[in-house]
Amino acid sequence: MTFQPSDVYAAKRQELLEAELTLMRQREAVAELRRGLPIDSPVEDYSFVEGPADLGAGDDAEPVKLSSLFSAPDRTLIVYHFMFGKAQTQPCPMCTMWTDGYNAVAPHVAQRVDFAVLAAADIGRFRTYARSRDWNNLRLLSADESTFKRDFSSEDDEGNQTPYISVFRLAPDGSVRHFYTTGAQMTEEAWRGIDLLSPVWHLFDLTPEGRDDWYPSVRYP
Repeated sequence: MTFQPSDVYAAKRQELLEAELTLMRQREAVAELRRGLPIDSPVEDYSFVEGPADLGAGDDAEPVKLSSLFSAPDRTLIVYHFMFGKAQTQPCPMCTMWTDGYNAVAPHVAQRVDFAVLAAADIGRFRTYARSRDWNNLRLLSADESTFKRDFSSEDDEGNQTPYISVFRLAPDGSVRHFYTTGAQMTEEAWRGIDLLSPVWHLFDLTPEGRDDWYPSVRYP
């Protein structure tokens, strides 16, 4: 038997569909505005550190430049600012949830862009945590000795961390140019600035109860 919704439901569903189409077109318009941002702002070629998957706390690590994270001159680089290190003494559960997802889709993302996850924590501590999450598809970096996170507003002078994401391109002369940066906090009241980067919230949005006040955990019973 074919499902037949009630007349009331059908009318409400049509109203919702029209709203969903409006939202889709608005998202596309926002994305077009974003693509129109000028790529004319040079940034410092910041130095980070990274190490092999089995790196432990206190082990030696290799320095890498921001410009070296591009696998080709015509590639875009996306850097996720992970909340871990300095005043954030434990890995952020929210960032962990996001990065669990990034690790899963990384092989797909790599077909189009370069991607890295960067924390303020010592690279050995970050690698140790990554192993506990089975993050084996991601380039993981430490900005412990760099001003990168402060310069891009994901870290304050006291070492408090905030989730951000930044996008860069290489100029023809090899210099790094900034394209876009945004964080979770858009205004004092709005903290959904990077919600679109995780499907979890949107799955909850499909339900009658919605998101409510649910918050992720790094481990569940």
